[in-house]
Amino acid sequence: MTLTRRRFLTISAAMAAGPAWATPQRWQGRAFGADVSLTIRGPRDDAIGAIDATRQIIAHVEGLFSLYDPASALSELNRVGTLPQPDPDFLALMQAAEHGHLLTGGLFDPTIQPLWRALADGSDPAAASTAIGWDRVRFDAAAIQLERGQALTFNGIAQGFATDLITAQFQRLEMTETLVNIGEYRAIGGPWRLAVSDPVHGELGTRTIAQGAIATSSPTAMSLGAQAHILHPQHRARWSTVSVEAETATLADCVSTALCLAPLDQIVAMRAADGIGRITLVDFDGDLTTL
Repeated sequence: MTLTRRRFLTISAAMAAGPAWATPQRWQGRAFGADVSLTIRGPRDDAIGAIDATRQIIAHVEGLFSLYDPASALSELNRVGTLPQPDPDFLALMQAAEHGHLLTGGLFDPTIQPLWRALADGSDPAAASTAIGWDRVRFDAAAIQLERGQALTFNGIAQGFATDLITAQFQRLEMTETLVNIGEYRAIGGPWRLAVSDPVHGELGTRTIAQGAIATSSPTAMSLGAQAHILHPQHRARWSTVSVEAETATLADCVSTALCLAPLDQIVAMRAADGIGRITLVDFDGDLTTL
């Protein structure tokens, strides 16, 4: 497994009641396998409280969905095949994944984890592929149930979900200008100018957002042997980078992941879906297309 891009995640926010000259409060740590930097401007006590709330949300999401924590709820589900009485946020993410799966015609499929694991370990991918199929997962408030051999990964949606939870917390704290980046961006206020970058071709342009979210997926940012890390048993990556602007980071995250595998006509049709805005495509030659 080769990682070709390292992310430094940031959250920047301003309190509604904070004077413009207020000293920023900062915190640095680790989350979702990357460095995290929080910078919040406003009255000191309010800013420190917002940082504490953000850290609690990050810890909560990692405790639910981390594949690297054997004590996480997702690790437990993958290990035993069932998760009784799932946390409401776990159930909410399952419902968001269901929506993303249907919206993308099955290209977004969290049951891809056995194939990812097989490629990472050098074991038989054909055998792992037989376990894939989101339509075989059963879930409700009572329990989540996987079929034998299945396992889930939320690496294509959980960071967007965390971004939305943090943004909602900032809205409750009456922050008027925030840019949350936990791998995907969600903005309040602004405008915020963000670069469109490709792991191979570098920076290709900018996008400006004031409300809503933008998520970017690049299959070549990580490789599993000779294969890109965005996987599907019947499809291969068609784009070097896809950025999707949407109402929520959760939606933008899963759709940008899935559309890396989609032909252009399917992507054009996706633009009409509720909650989806501009879509930016970078092909393997470095040419950029905006829908």
